[in-house]
Amino acid sequence: MTVHGYPDEVWVRAKEEAKAVLAGVARARQVIAYSDLAARINPISFLPTDQRLFFLLREISAEEHRAGRGMLTAVVVHKMGDYKPGPGFFDLARDLGLNAADTDGLWIEQLTKSHNYWSSQRP
Repeated sequence: MTVHGYPDEVWVRAKEEAKAVLAGVARARQVIAYSDLAARINPISFLPTDQRLFFLLREISAEEHRAGRGMLTAVVVHKMGDYKPGPGFFDLARDLGLNAADTDGLWIEQLTKSHNYWSSQRP
């Protein structure tokens, strides 16, 4: 089987690596740029604007939200410009039933939730 053009096991490894990076960023109460995250995922080479990277982030965030830990991808932001998550983050929030009318408020809420959860976990 393949996921977004990659064998299942490659996709799973890429997702595990990405989640580990994001958890570490959240544990440190930081944020990471899309480009910096893409460079740290080894099983699949993503450009920071690659649609498949966004699919990967969407899966991680939906799983983390369902587990009650917040949208972990709130820690992934634009490197320049607004320094916030891209529109896909807010589209997913709406799909998950969250109120995204106040995008800044939603982002800060999810960022805080992820930071609080992961900073309380041992590495």
